[in-house]
Amino acid sequence: MKIPKDYFSTEETIKGSRFLSELFPISSQAEVREKIKAQKQKYADATHVCHAFICGKNAEIMGMSDDGEPGGTAGRPMLDVLKGSGATNLLVTITRWFGGTLLGTGGLVHAYGDGAKNVLSVAEFEELVEKSKFSLSCDYQQYQVVKKIFENFTLYDVGEDFGEAITIKGEIAAIDFDTLKQKIFDSTNGKVLPIINS
Repeated sequence: MKIPKDYFSTEETIKGSRFLSELFPISSQAEVREKIKAQKQKYADATHVCHAFICGKNAEIMGMSDDGEPGGTAGRPMLDVLKGSGATNLLVTITRWFGGTLLGTGGLVHAYGDGAKNVLSVAEFEELVEKSKFSLSCDYQQYQVVKKIFENFTLYDVGEDFGEAITIKGEIAAIDFDTLKQKIFDSTNGKVLPIINS
């Protein structure tokens, strides 16, 4: 499974109607609801803000909305494109400003389906890595040993807090955690043990 690296957008005009396609990285349904609400406020002058999304590590959560377009002409074609992309944790919104010419159901299906395809074609993706949050506490001498071990791993969002002891928090690919834990434990003679934080 792949996930989007960032926000991306494309735009086109079809028979006078403007279609703005936007792709957002998301991690939950709650985030989708917040984004849709924000989009509708941002584009209060638009005729429709349709959307489709997929999230979950197995792309098991999905949803869509035609937002007032004829049933099945907007959200469904968008979701079909997302389902065929092999990606998860993404939301696509397509905002339409009506230009005076009706596109018909076939025209709408094409417009929304193509809008989703276009924004996916410019988006950049990376592999979805299941991460574990961890933390550890060590003294200043052990800190040098731990830092050296960290150089052999890919860590994310590392934060260090220097007090009487040093507390380090971060994320690591779930499959690498046990190796990291063992290396730190062995190299500090069992004095430092990273733990998983839920």
